[in-house]
Amino acid sequence: QVQLVESGGGLVQPGGSLKLSCAASGTILTINDMDWYRQAPGKERELVASISTDGNTNLADSVEGRFTISRDNARRTVHLQMDSLKPEDTAVYYCSADIIPQFYRRARYWGQGTQVTVSS
Repeated sequence: QVQLVESGGGLVQPGGSLKLSCAASGTILTINDMDWYRQAPGKERELVASISTDGNTNLADSVEGRFTISRDNARRTVHLQMDSLKPEDTAVYYCSADIIPQFYRRARYWGQGTQVTVSS
């Protein structure tokens, strides 16, 4: 069974930094794009950052220049380095990945989410 498990959320002051990590486990043939989404209270879930298998990245305009996404294909992990955090970055952050498991159909998998709160 495929699982995505996030870590690294927490409380940080404005201007501070946090690094989120997400690890995929299970019998996996291929992991295609890996993404970070976030959902703030009362708002829709939005795509924050995406990275392809060969390392091409896309960032939302709201985080461009402040957030960096990276991945380690050998370890099946994806990371989100968040710098210069603002209160409006407060949200639950979700890891997501397009995965082809060994015994199941290709599907998009989601982590359980990790809370990031930016407040003084």
